[in-house]
Amino acid sequence: MGNERYERRVGPEKGTALSDQVPHVLLIDDAPEDIRATLTLLRAQPWRVSVASEAHQGYQRALSLRPDLIVLDVHMPKMDGFSLCRLLREAPSTRQIPILFLSSANTPGERLEGLTLGGVDYIVKTSEPEEVLARIRIHLQLTWRQAPDSQPGLAELALESDQVVLRAAMRLIDQQLDDIPSLATIAQKVGTHEKRLSSIFREHLGTTVFGYIRDARLRRGQQLLAEGAMSVQDIAELVGFRSACNFTTAFRQRLGLTPSQFRQQTQGASGRGE
Repeated sequence: MGNERYERRVGPEKGTALSDQVPHVLLIDDAPEDIRATLTLLRAQPWRVSVASEAHQGYQRALSLRPDLIVLDVHMPKMDGFSLCRLLREAPSTRQIPILFLSSANTPGERLEGLTLGGVDYIVKTSEPEEVLARIRIHLQLTWRQAPDSQPGLAELALESDQVVLRAAMRLIDQQLDDIPSLATIAQKVGTHEKRLSSIFREHLGTTVFGYIRDARLRRGQQLLAEGAMSVQDIAELVGFRSACNFTTAFRQRLGLTPSQFRQQTQGASGRGE
């Protein structure tokens, strides 16, 4: 019930005269009462402030309200802030919105992950509220109204939630080919569960998650073979195969050539203009 007090004090919806004239900040935190002093300062500014107390709720509000800046906690139940950030970065209507992490999660790895996922800043909750406000103000000054005509078209806005999850999972896999997490971990990192993620891959790509991983590894292997002189053993390790033998077997099954034959063919043709 305590969170309802914060929810009722938001301004008018996007598209009204007020939201056209002032920046809109969306704060997503499962315990907004823990940052009461910061919220008080935010509400004293000439901005519109909305609050969501759960990650899925925050995601839906971000899609519908399209705020100018999102302040995001990390440790939240059901879906954490990193998983939510991945989804926001894939959805056309939110991918350009600056995300500022404000969290008690303060290990070097957590701060680096937040910034790597696309956060524009990472602030620890123990920071003074005045510092939090100053950083928010800086990012709003840098980005607000920078691209007023860059709103996504209707086709982009129609992107289904399943497709956003799919894109986030594909990007995560492509970035970690050498050390793919478990299916459960992949699903958790894109805000869903194993059964739904498997269903999404089958419905939209016609393959399993593991089938996609295998194809992605082979595609990356082809690229490395065609572009450089790295050994087959090194390429196999880089794209996540246990051995060069396993890589060669999978490669031949898919393309009808060994990695060495493929390299000879592509690099030889390129060099001789064949």
